[in-house]
Formats: sequence, structure tokens, C-alpha cells
Amino acid sequence: MRVFQNSGIYPGYKPRLAALVGKASGFQQQKEVFLNDRYTAVHILLPVFTGSPEIFFTNGNDESLQRAWARENGLSEHASLVDVLLAQVEHHKTEVFYNNDPVHFDGAFARRLPGHVRLKIAWRAAPGKIDLSGYDLVVSNFPSIRAGYESIGIRTAEFFPAHDPELDAYAGNPTRDIDVLFFGGFSRHHQRRQKILNMVATLGKRYQIVFHLDNSRFTKLAETPLGWFGPLSAVRRPRLIRRIARPPVFGRQMYEQLGRAKIVFNAAVDMAGTDRGNMRCFEAMGAGALLLSDAGNYPPGMVDGRTLRAYDDAEGAVALIEKSLGDEAWRQIAADGHSMVRTEYSKEKQMEKFLSLV
Repeated sequence: MRVFQNSGIYPGYKPRLAALVGKASGFQQQKEVFLNDRYTAVHILLPVFTGSPEIFFTNGNDESLQRAWARENGLSEHASLVDVLLAQVEHHKTEVFYNNDPVHFDGAFARRLPGHVRLKIAWRAAPGKIDLSGYDLVVSNFPSIRAGYESIGIRTAEFFPAHDPELDAYAGNPTRDIDVLFFGGFSRHHQRRQKILNMVATLGKRYQIVFHLDNSRFTKLAETPLGWFGPLSAVRRPRLIRRIARPPVFGRQMYEQLGRAKIVFNAAVDMAGTDRGNMRCFEAMGAGALLLSDAGNYPPGMVDGRTLRAYDDAEGAVALIEKSLGDEAWRQIAADGHSMVRTEYSKEKQMEKFLSLV
């Protein structure tokens, strides 16, 4: 069975990836650099990492990577990224197309795939008005989001991220000098997150608190003189958060920070509803840190008080941080969380599930 997995890169990751790639110009070279950095590894299927000849992987929105393939395969330099991706599918003789980036390559793209593609699957773990009608199946681990798509006639199925075994080395780090670690986006879509982060930041005088924030363009503008007045002031980071905020981290740089953390703080975006279990949960547990996350409906095995700690509000989050650090309770729960995620959500089980869906 010939499987094609298409993923994508976030704009904030592009500078790091460009620096890692350096002068490497070939498609395979660039792809190997990307895969070694483990960016979004929880979503990448096991045969991609083991080098199976039947699976093809690319990041369809990575201009440098895709132009390299186009040059090596005689495509015009003026070919669009859509045309390059279509040419790759044709060249590979793909039977199953698995797309982790349906925002850039939506249902209209899926309908253009060649006839030898027998099954089209898209991962979509967020609500929103994008065209998924060209896909045979939409997968994610969020039941309410799947129900929303099913209500408009789209077939869905349960599918989970997986533990990246590369995290096990970071989980074994005995020196954890960061008490509370958070990384994620900061924008007008994160109002609830902002309130909770601001409360956690008050602990900064007693504990080592580290926030790696990827600010939206509106937040960046709001923190210039232009943003001190008018509606932009609503997306400016509070003073306490600005004081401890650091630039965003990705890939192995993020793994290194996870391996230094005692507690990894997680806060769902405003549109997430009550479903929980984003990729940060799998990464934090996989790195051997205590996952402290907001209450909600978690995947099997992610249990409050056993493999993670869940809070109801900002005050509850602060209280759990102080308790976990005060009596060292974070250690056992973190260890149990790591053991659970590496066994119940292994790459092998993820691939078995994928094959069962196919």
C-alpha cells in the first residue's frame, strides 16, 4: 500500500528550519533535516521515520523543500505549490493520501488528486469553515469537533497523536531547573489563556517560570506605541507576562526545554470547547514532566490525579502548582504519565490504527 503523508510548517518555525537546513539544497537532504528536528513528530507516521519505500512524506507549504523537488524532477520554476504537490502524488503513484494540512490543501485540492488515489484522509482537530468535502474521511481525537463535521455530512473517525520515542532521552534528565514551563500562541483568540497565564506569572518571584510565547501580529503591533490606544490594547500582553516571556521554541529546542521542566502548563484555546488532548499533552508527558492542564474530556489514560493534574480556573492552577512543587508530588504523576503515554500511544499503535482505518 502506497501512502503519501502531507504535513505543513508553521510560520514561526520557518526561521529555525532555514537555519538548520543551511546550504542543503536537495529535497531529501532538507527533508532529513526536518525529520531529525522532530517538529510535529507526534503526528508523523512511523514508516516515515523508518524510511519505508512505500510511504512518501513532505511539507506541502514549505517553499524551499518543494522547490527542491520541483527542480530535481523537471517542473517549471513557475509551478504553484499545489501543482508541485499534485506532481509528487502522481510520481509516487499514491493509493492513500493522508493530509495533516487541509487548511492549505482543502477539499478542492483533494478533488484534483489523480484516480490512483483510492482513499483521501484529512486530520482536522479544529472547528472552522474550511472545505473538507473532497476527503473520504476526517480524523482527530476530539469527539465534539468530529460531531460537528458529521452534522454536515462528513465522515469522521477517531485517531490520536502518538508518543515520539525520541522524547524518552529527554524524560531521563535528572536536572529539572524550570519549575513551570509554557509555550504556545498569544493572540485575541486566547483571552482565557491570557487570564490564567497572568495568574501563574505571579509565582515568578518564588519559582522559575518560563513562558515561550508566539505572539500574533496584532499582539506585536499592540506592544508598539501605536497599540497603546484603541482596540489593540485588548491584545497587548500584561506586564507580568511580558516580564518573563521568551521567544517561541520549536523542534528539538522545544524538547530540550520540556526535559528541563518539572511542570508543563497547558491551556486550551477559547474555541476548543470541553475536548482536551492537544499535541502538547503528548509532548509534555512524553518528556517526563507533570502535565498541568485545564479540566475537560481527555483521551483514555489521561486521568486527573494519576497521569496529569487538571485545574478548573486560574486560582486552581496556581494552587496545584504550589502543592505539586511543595510536596514533590509532581514526580510520581509525571513518571506515571510518561509510562502511560509511551505504551498506550506508541508509534506502533498509531500506525496499527491508521491501517485499520484504511
